Amino acid sequence: MYGKDLVKIMEFRPCIDIHNGKVKQIVGSSLKDLNNEAVENFVAEQDAAFYASLYKKDGVTGGHIILLNATDSEYYEATKEQALMALRAYPGGLQVGGGITAENALEFIEAGATHVIVTSYVFKDGRIDYDNLRKLVAAVGKEHIVLDLSCRYLKDTSQVVYGVQDDPFALPYPPRGEGYYIVTNRWQVETEERITPELLDKLSKYCDEFLIHAVDVEGKQSGIEKSLVGILGEWGKIPMTYAGGVSSFEDLEEIKNLGKNKVNVTIGSALDLFGGKMGYREVLNYMTE
Repeated sequence: MYGKDLVKIMEFRPCIDIHNGKVKQIVGSSLKDLNNEAVENFVAEQDAAFYASLYKKDGVTGGHIILLNATDSEYYEATKEQALMALRAYPGGLQVGGGITAENALEFIEAGATHVIVTSYVFKDGRIDYDNLRKLVAAVGKEHIVLDLSCRYLKDTSQVVYGVQDDPFALPYPPRGEGYYIVTNRWQVETEERITPELLDKLSKYCDEFLIHAVDVEGKQSGIEKSLVGILGEWGKIPMTYAGGVSSFEDLEEIKNLGKNKVNVTIGSALDLFGGKMGYREVLNYMTE
C-alpha cells in the first residue's frame, strides 16, 4: 500500500543482470557499448534460469532481469536468450528491461514477464518522448510498465558564463540546476530530466512502478545515495525499487528509514549469490523481521 498516509513494508527485489550472454555484476559507470566493455565484479558459472528458479523457490517476486547489451551488439541474442530462459523458469515472477520498445514489449510479457522496464525508448534526445510513452502503454498497458529512472548526480551549471570557461561546449545541455538527472542508453547518456516530485507525479500516470539505479555507486559497494533515497521516500506514491551502492545491513536500515518503508531495494555485487559478503538468506530474513 502506498501514499503519504499508508504504511508499506520495504521489500527485497532480486536481480539478474546479463552481459555478453552471461549473468554478471558490473560497475555500472564502466559500461560501454564500444567493444561491449564493462568492469566486472562477478561472472556467474550458472545461467539466468538458475537464479530465476532460486527466486521462484523462495517466493521472491518483483525481481528484474536487465539485458546490458545494446540491441545491435553481437552478444544481444545470447543475452536475450538468457533472459527468456529466466522467464521460462519463473513465469509471472520477474520483470525484464534492456532495449524495450513498443514493438517488442509484448514479446517479453507473453514470455512470462510481469512488467517491461523502459528507459531509452521513453527518454530520447534528452527529454521525455510522450509519443513513445503512449505507444508503450497502448502496447502492453500501464499495469505492465516499469520506468527506469536511473540517474546521476550533476552539479549546478546555471551560473556558468559561456565563452569564459575553458571548454564551454563540454556541457551536455543548457544550464541546469543541481540534482539527480536521468541517464539512458545503458547509463551512458545524460538527459535534461531531473528527478523531482513533479516529474514523478507526471510519469506515474504511465507506469506501475519505478526502478532507480544510482549509477555512480552502482556495483561499487560504496554506500547508498542517501539524498536520492530521501527524495523517493518523501514521494512514495507507487512501488519503487532503489539499486546502487548497498554493501551492508546498515545500508538496508538507512534505506528503510530514509525511504520511510516505501522504497524497495535490490542488492547486486554485495550479495553472496554474486560473490559478495551479504548473505542472501540473511537478507530475506531481514525483510521479514
